[in-house]
Amino acid sequence: MEYVTAVPHPRSEALGPARAGRRSLAVALLSGALGAAVALLATRQRWSEGTATVAGGAFPLTARGSDVTGVPAALAIVGLAALVAVFAVRKGGRLLVAALLALSGAGTVAAALTGASDGSALDEKAAEASGDTSATVAALSYTAWPYVAAVGGVLLLLAGLLALRYGRLWPAMSGRYERGTARPRRTAPAVDPDRPEDLWKALDRGEDPT
Repeated sequence: MEYVTAVPHPRSEALGPARAGRRSLAVALLSGALGAAVALLATRQRWSEGTATVAGGAFPLTARGSDVTGVPAALAIVGLAALVAVFAVRKGGRLLVAALLALSGAGTVAAALTGASDGSALDEKAAEASGDTSATVAALSYTAWPYVAAVGGVLLLLAGLLALRYGRLWPAMSGRYERGTARPRRTAPAVDPDRPEDLWKALDRGEDPT
């Protein structure tokens, strides 16, 4: 009769965290890089448009995301840098960088949603075009690009949360890149003048046996 034990094999217990670390690392890298790229791309697009009255006529105006707010683009760059820095630090430093990554994502979402209904950039352009500081924009409309930037922020936030939860299981930068280590110099073996074979070996190495 075969004996069956209920005690799990130690190796199977170790494979679980390792597998979770690999999967979370892949998801975090993909979502973080994609989120930063999406947020940066969205800030270069048209967020709002309208018309201003200039010399009795309607003058069309548009505002890009960078005109409305520079926060999403700046935080996307910070988040991307934090994503790379996660692998350069360990323990407490890794937690701090992961928290910075998550906060960058949350800030990108908040800034993008706030700018989704902000018409101040178009009002400033209307004042410049008309020469009247009190001029405002008529027929104001908004695009979906601010919400695309918010999606990028969500992806950055996801990467940060994964780093906070599973970052301790992720690999770190090798020690050879953190500090230089000098290799010990090999010393030539001593030459015995009474042994002809040692003299010939020294000559082959380009040494002076005398």
